[in-house]
Amino acid sequence: MTKVGFIGLGIMGKPMAINLLNAGHELIVLETNKAAGDLTHKGATAFSTCKEVAENAEIIITMLPDSPEVNEVVFADHGVLAGIKSKSIFVDMSTIAPSTAREVAEAMKKKGVEALDAPVSGGQVGAESGNLSIMVGGSQEAYEKVKPLFEIMGKSAVLIGDAGAGQMTKACNQMIVGMTIQAVAESFTLAKKAGVNLEKMREALLGGFAQSRILDLHGQRIIDRNFDPGFKIKLHRKDMNIALMAGKEFKVPLYGSALVASHMDAVLAAGLDEKDHSALALLMEKLSGLE
Repeated sequence: MTKVGFIGLGIMGKPMAINLLNAGHELIVLETNKAAGDLTHKGATAFSTCKEVAENAEIIITMLPDSPEVNEVVFADHGVLAGIKSKSIFVDMSTIAPSTAREVAEAMKKKGVEALDAPVSGGQVGAESGNLSIMVGGSQEAYEKVKPLFEIMGKSAVLIGDAGAGQMTKACNQMIVGMTIQAVAESFTLAKKAGVNLEKMREALLGGFAQSRILDLHGQRIIDRNFDPGFKIKLHRKDMNIALMAGKEFKVPLYGSALVASHMDAVLAAGLDEKDHSALALLMEKLSGLE
């Protein structure tokens, strides 16, 4: 069993950490995290700083909201980089900018530490059930060492390429998801205003070429009027910005992604930032006079 330091026990990180703990791994967490008590009650050990977590773990995993939080956890005076030991492995499973992932990997390399960027897809349900899709950037050697942990947290883990490749893949994933939700929101709004039965339309579309997991799950959310978050739209908006910044870096025009990002901005401006990303449908309905 492995000594795993886990920093970031939010809506995704907490169930991922619990799955590792339930599988028999020794878990180390930050006592300042509000969920730390739930983990220590199950057998985890808590320390007061990221440095101490890193000093006492063989593999350190972070699951944080964005690049600034990862930078703070890694580079602060009492951060991971100050305590991590040579031959340890650092795994960031947050969704951050690919450039940040590369910077962290380079800093870890100078300490004799392998780093993997390993963002996930699957939302809270996937985190709880251990069915996440994990996109990994880094070395084959580090990937093989961490793979047993990935297999506990996810249904699939694919090594994409070098440092930053996992984050670039996640950015592309979020572009596809965002634009597909927008397509479902637009089509359902049009059908609704035309008086078409949405349940029967969804059933028909799922049997054809338009079939997708997003049409299945988010189409049902729109029908049920269930916009409680599986994945908050404010976080998806953050991810779209990562994609747009990558597009700018590599001089790739991302027209569809930019449009969806602007629609997400409108949803956030309407005070719906805590809603599920399927709340794009609410914006479409409002613009179409269906409120």
